[in-house]
Amino acid sequence: MAYKTIYPYTNEVLHEYDNVSDADVEKALETGHQLYKQWRREDNLEDRKAQLRKVAELLRRDRDRYAEVMTKDMGKLFTEAQGEVDLCADIADYYADKADEFLKPVPLETDTGEAYYLKQSTGVILAVEPWNFPFYQIMRVFAPNFIGGNPMVLKHASNCPASAQAFEDLVLEAGAPEGAFKNLFVSYDQVNTIIADKRVAGVCLTGSERGGASVAEAAGRHLKKSSLELGGNDAFIILEDADFDLLKETIFFARLYNAGQVCTSSKRFIVVGEDNYKKYVDMVVETFKTAKWGDPMEADTTLAPLSSAAAKEDVLSQIKLAVDNGATVEYGNEAIDHPGNFVMPTVLTNITKENPIYNQEIFGPVASIYKVDTEEEAIELANDSSYGLGGTVFSSNQEHAERVAAQIETGMSFINSGWASLPELPFGGVKNAGYGRELSELGFATFLNEHLIYTPKR
Repeated sequence: MAYKTIYPYTNEVLHEYDNVSDADVEKALETGHQLYKQWRREDNLEDRKAQLRKVAELLRRDRDRYAEVMTKDMGKLFTEAQGEVDLCADIADYYADKADEFLKPVPLETDTGEAYYLKQSTGVILAVEPWNFPFYQIMRVFAPNFIGGNPMVLKHASNCPASAQAFEDLVLEAGAPEGAFKNLFVSYDQVNTIIADKRVAGVCLTGSERGGASVAEAAGRHLKKSSLELGGNDAFIILEDADFDLLKETIFFARLYNAGQVCTSSKRFIVVGEDNYKKYVDMVVETFKTAKWGDPMEADTTLAPLSSAAAKEDVLSQIKLAVDNGATVEYGNEAIDHPGNFVMPTVLTNITKENPIYNQEIFGPVASIYKVDTEEEAIELANDSSYGLGGTVFSSNQEHAERVAAQIETGMSFINSGWASLPELPFGGVKNAGYGRELSELGFATFLNEHLIYTPKR
């Protein structure tokens, strides 16, 4: 596996990194394991809280430097990368601030004696992370595990190695001990070796279904806990009483943020009623026409290139597959004459259930719009998916929106807004979108041991 930064705007190779040796992997695991044992003996929670706050401070101090690293790695807008740095700093502060609350013993109600459980670390955690949010994907698993006392080793995506190395350097600069976080440029065979190692307590992955199935299989074979986030085909339901002025403000972010390369971005727009459908299609087309592709480092660029030439070809082939099977192109699907990996924002309609694209996630700037006659049909269509990560419901009536949202088979529902990610909100899905949660208190406990202490009455 070649770890390279190939700038998606120019397709120039900016950085190359060699794979690590098996000896390097062994050193990382042993260093992490010894640190885990030290933290179990000595606690060191106050030190970890201070170090995590220092991580947040450094992120804010060097915001533009880290943002540029991410932009050059995977092509996202510099302004979006700046926002990602800000979010990472907030996550670090959140877990430092919540550490005492989240780690306190939890009393249990019983008439037979006294009982409570402790939240304790379990060992080294392997994180296998994707390229679309090069820092955020790491931070949302590193921060809670670090505070909880679990050291972490990282296998990042091969196209964002500079971000992976920058994150390790950041953690060390913040004063964290060696072994607390280690980036490893490893092969897939080495990933399996790491999962099998007795010093590794669990593995978390954000990525494809195929990658998740492979990691889960290896984790299951070795009886290791795993947590997976495997993408989504999120439904955006527009009920008959939706506020179209608010909808207009939401469309661009909901689908074109990060060039559409967001697991929780809306991908299937389901509109109730003929009149609203026609109105909404026109609104999406007009919004997509405003997208300005160009240099992601420039402030006035609003559409970034996709992360790689392969990602561009994948999206274009999916659009072709949809059209070849009867979908209508309302806008887009035209070539952009530039060496970068740009895909023109595209609006698709008339996608039938027989169309192969019906149950596929398109990871790029493509909106699929469906028309239904009733609210019940909207719910049925939203649930007719292999995925269940996020989703949106738009209605002028809050109770109505929440009632519909509760019927959607998904891990997260957003009312009258696009997707959101905040430290205090749990992140994760159901069905083929994966299992487990990250962020919030739920994510904090994913790889901790709930250790029962029980004293019976005498």
